[in-house]
Amino acid sequence: MVEALNASEPLSDIRVGSLEARLARTPEEIDAAQALRYRIFYEEMAAVPTPEMRARKRDFDAFDAICDHLLVLDHARDGNAVVGTYRLLRRSVADREGGFYSTDEYDIAKIVAHPGEILELGRSCVDARYRNRATMQLLWRGNAAYALHYDITLMFGCASLPGTDPDKLALPLSYLYHKHLAPLEIRPRALSERCVEMNRLPADAIEIRAALAMLPPLIKGYLRLGGFVGDGAVVDYQFSTTDVSIVVKMDWVTAKYRARLT
Repeated sequence: MVEALNASEPLSDIRVGSLEARLARTPEEIDAAQALRYRIFYEEMAAVPTPEMRARKRDFDAFDAICDHLLVLDHARDGNAVVGTYRLLRRSVADREGGFYSTDEYDIAKIVAHPGEILELGRSCVDARYRNRATMQLLWRGNAAYALHYDITLMFGCASLPGTDPDKLALPLSYLYHKHLAPLEIRPRALSERCVEMNRLPADAIEIRAALAMLPPLIKGYLRLGGFVGDGAVVDYQFSTTDVSIVVKMDWVTAKYRARLT
């Protein structure tokens, strides 16, 4: 059983109606987040669990024990109140505990070289009944409060498009490459042995509205914040997705969205 990482609470009073965003405080709350991740990733999205995951009906790995777990809880529900989650890993923790999750797919040397505290975001999911603006805004307000508390200068992680055939994803991948490629000084690059070329269509062949319609809400949310993507996608056959690397430089977050999140 994993334990909550921090005794202190950097998030407080982030509520909308019966919904609250805060960090997990107990092993039981982290277990509930893992149960939600299993339902979304393995039962809804048809990822392939390990035998132990299938037996426990939990999504878990070694990083759970060193991360903070941001939760959205619905206090109007009986029983398991966790309806949304994000996993958060700071540089100061990763340096001590063996590195970042993203290094399995991406060369993040330029991100690691960025000064100040940096934050890896991962394992984001929301219960199907709560996929609405209120829940997503609470998650992002939680991320923003966490970033302010720890003086985060840059956030990064992986986000997924459904499917494992890059040719069928040529339009959104090409759109991201041509319109939202990260500046060179903070640009991750997919590991050579896993890299899938994103520049699959010429810039003048991209129909932007159609491309945006193919992007998952999470990726569009990052872009609205002023986020960028790294160079190269990675096919994840376990999760039946094609991943892109996301980078959000905190001092580049648009003033409009900064005001909404804090």
